This record gives sequence, structure tokens and C-alpha cells, in this order.
Amino acid sequence: MAVEERAPDPREAHGAPEFVALLRALKDASGLTFRELAQRAEAAGEVLPRSTIANMLARNSVPREELLAAFVRACGLGPEGVRDWLDVRAELAARRPRTGAADPSDNAPSASVEDPAALPAEPPPVPLPGPGAPRRRPRALVAAVVAAVVLAAAGITAALLVPDGDSPGGPVSGPVAGRTVQLRSVDSGLCFSEKRGTQLGWLYQVACGQETIPAFSLQPLGDDTWRIVTDHPDYGKGCTGVVDGAPDAGAPLQDQECGLRGRAEEFLIRPVGAPVQGYRIVPAHTRLCVGTEGRSTERGAKLVQTDCAGPDRGKVFSFDPVAAG
Repeated sequence: MAVEERAPDPREAHGAPEFVALLRALKDASGLTFRELAQRAEAAGEVLPRSTIANMLARNSVPREELLAAFVRACGLGPEGVRDWLDVRAELAARRPRTGAADPSDNAPSASVEDPAALPAEPPPVPLPGPGAPRRRPRALVAAVVAAVVLAAAGITAALLVPDGDSPGGPVSGPVAGRTVQLRSVDSGLCFSEKRGTQLGWLYQVACGQETIPAFSLQPLGDDTWRIVTDHPDYGKGCTGVVDGAPDAGAPLQDQECGLRGRAEEFLIRPVGAPVQGYRIVPAHTRLCVGTEGRSTERGAKLVQTDCAGPDRGKVFSFDPVAAG
């Protein structure tokens, strides 16, 4: 049976939440997994990462036009079906009251389905070397460019050698290019990790002694700016960033394909105290600070960008080296 015969009618939606619920029903009707939808879109020359699909289906706002079209086509609908979904989306978007604060899901980037249009134009981020898959990765840089970037950051790295001081969880360590590390909150002694088996890639703080995923390492970009590179056992290479490049405090950190969020996956790493008590991790696109929801010190608290001062001020972290093997 063709998917058109099983697909829900988007005209049944009277609001954005119902529209997204029908999109979830369309995915179920297609019988395809997130991975298969992403592969079908890629075969058609479109960009539709699995994490993007998961984010879209978890929201209560209408998705961007190009994201919706790519998803509906990947589910198996033809031009007429795609047009129906786009028409209903346009009607719902036109009905939504304008409050002056744009929904990140309605931004329409020209280069990627995940770049926030509200962000100012930035030079393209430095791609990571190596093969792709299953996360999409940019083409590798030539060795000379990589060497130039590393050399440019040599002064920064030398100034941030480990260890710097002591914290309840052990000595505080600074960032070193290319070294595999655990990112540990100095006040709670807990470490960055995704939840195994989830698709969204959001980051939480968990016990450092358990198996944390993905593996983290640091890539210097120059000007005191770093990229937090990830290597996930299921999804491969990626980068840590702020979800959808959101500018707001409270936006979660997320591991995803590299190069989709501009400066929202670049971080300033700043030492705190003398001797150093830890390091603030500052998203370059907002100059907020990485912390936890409600400044929680409990296991399972989500990592978000938050104000650097005040009751929810960002935390300080240690980049604890992980032994090879």
C-alpha cells in the first residue's frame, strides 16, 4: 500500500501542536526510522539529520518550510502531498501572533536546515578532518591548514597546561588540543554525557565513573576559541553546540553534526580564580555561560547556556584527561 493511502490529512490540524502530531503520524505511516529518513533525504540531495527530525517532532511549533518539505518527501509523498502540507503550514504560520521573538524553528537559513537565520553572518567554521558517517561531516581540511590552526593556538594551549588546582572531584585541568577529556563540573563532580539510546543528543551531568558518551576532545580555532569535538559510539563524529543556535538563556547543549550552527558550536574557555579554580565554557554566539538548569548539582540535570552571573550563573569546569585505551 502506498504511503499516500496511509498518510494523515494535514488539513485536520487546527493548530501547530496538532500539525506536529500529524507529522509524527506521517512518520509512523511511512514505516521508516530516523536513520532511513535521513538516508532517503540525502539520496535526494537534501540535508535532513536524524537529530533535526527528532527535534522537529518533539516541538509544538510548525517547522520551517524547507525542513517540512524534505521530511514529507522522505516519508514518500509526491509533489501534490508536499504541496498540501506546505499550504497548511503557511496558514498556521500566518495565524500565529507576532510577539517580536522569533521561534527558532521558523528561521530559514540558506546553507543548512539548522543554521539560525537570526544570527549574524559569520565566516564558515573550521571543518574537522576525517571520514563522515553516520553523522554528516564537512570535507576534511588539508594538512597545512590544520597545522596552521594548531600552531596559532599553541600559545593558548601552553598557558592552560594541567593541572591548575584542586576541586572536590580532584585536580583541575585545563584544555589541551586533541586530548580526549571528560568535562567535569567542579562544584558537583559530575561529567558531561548524553543519554545512551536517545536521538536528540542533549547533554546531562552524570557520574564521571560510569561510561560517559560521547568521547570529548578540544579543537583550537584561534582567538581563544575552541570547538568541543565528539565521537559517539553510535553516530560517529560530531560537535557540541547550543541547540538550533538559540540565543536564549536556558537553551540546552546538544551534540550534533559539525558545521550546522555557526558560532553556536564555538566556545571561549576562560580560567576562573588565581590559582585557577576551574574554567568557564562560554558559547561564542551569546557570551552566556554553560551551566545546569536551576544550577542543579544533581545527577541527570540538563546542561544549558545560562547567565554568567546571578542565581543561575554558569558553572566552572575541569577538562580531565582520559587515559588512552
